Amino acid sequence: MAKDIVLDVKDLKVEFDTYGGVVKAVRGVDFQVERGKTLGIVGESGCGKSVTMQSIMGLIPMPPGRITSGTAKLDGLELLKVSPEKARSIRGKEIGMIFQDPMSSMNPTMKIGKQIAETLIVHRGYSEEKALNEAKRLLDRTKIPEAHKRASQFPFEFSGGMLQRAIIAMALACKPKLLIADEPTTALDVTIQEQILDLLKELQTEDNMSIIMITHDLGVVARMADQVSVMYAGQVIESGSVDEIFYKSSHPYTIGLRQAMPVNDEQNSTKLIPIEGSPPDLFSPPKACAYYARCPYAMEVCNKQDPSYTMIGETHRAKCWMQDARAPKNDDLHQAHL
Repeated sequence: MAKDIVLDVKDLKVEFDTYGGVVKAVRGVDFQVERGKTLGIVGESGCGKSVTMQSIMGLIPMPPGRITSGTAKLDGLELLKVSPEKARSIRGKEIGMIFQDPMSSMNPTMKIGKQIAETLIVHRGYSEEKALNEAKRLLDRTKIPEAHKRASQFPFEFSGGMLQRAIIAMALACKPKLLIADEPTTALDVTIQEQILDLLKELQTEDNMSIIMITHDLGVVARMADQVSVMYAGQVIESGSVDEIFYKSSHPYTIGLRQAMPVNDEQNSTKLIPIEGSPPDLFSPPKACAYYARCPYAMEVCNKQDPSYTMIGETHRAKCWMQDARAPKNDDLHQAHL
């Protein structure tokens, strides 16, 4: 059966001009998001996760940024070639976004209800009264107590968890096809984080909405995602279903992320193994494998030629010479992902 693809991104490349030179922030990213499903995008800070999403949304300043190649189609509409006016009509209406820091994502001088209502006035043509009533309903839907009262308060009167719920209410106001959640739980404690993730799952089921979840936290990915793309140095280096990424990890970087992840199980707990070294300088990214300098399984070819993707399963692929049919079998790598 053919997949129902909401967002299809191919060979996306993004650069930034700086005083120090050209930063190649995104280097040929590909991924797809199915309708009603969640794609988790995981990787270290600076790997290109947020820049990829901001490029698709038309939010990177140009200049200094520029998209040098690629396509990004939302239900067939090429997002990278639309006019600024069309892009503004898509943002909020077709694609919603939850930004990293709830405290800086809202206007501190406007009441919460009015900020949510503004989205409905602009994109749906609601009157101020109708938009404000809908804003109160959305706050109630995101489980904010006393929603009618809270709509008349300012952001500083909300806790971090409540403010994140208000931002979710704003992002979902126009019932977008796709919600991009950029580190939506980073600034929240564990209990509130659980509530926010439960809320997103519930709203996704109700609206058959697609979600892109950008995070450092593999625990969040395991809980939320159907498909996972692992990014490193501006590239997707492994992708597959959530089970394939967690139980059949095939790239040394993915294995390294898992080994550095704490496990909430005393019987199966092991010593955490950090990934040594730092990501490469994207002013002059490596011509060969970007992970070579940090990889415990690196071979001579890894420093000479960039690997292509190897299909490991129907939906599982990895950009690594270790998965090439000509590569020697490595029992250490095999044991690492068991």
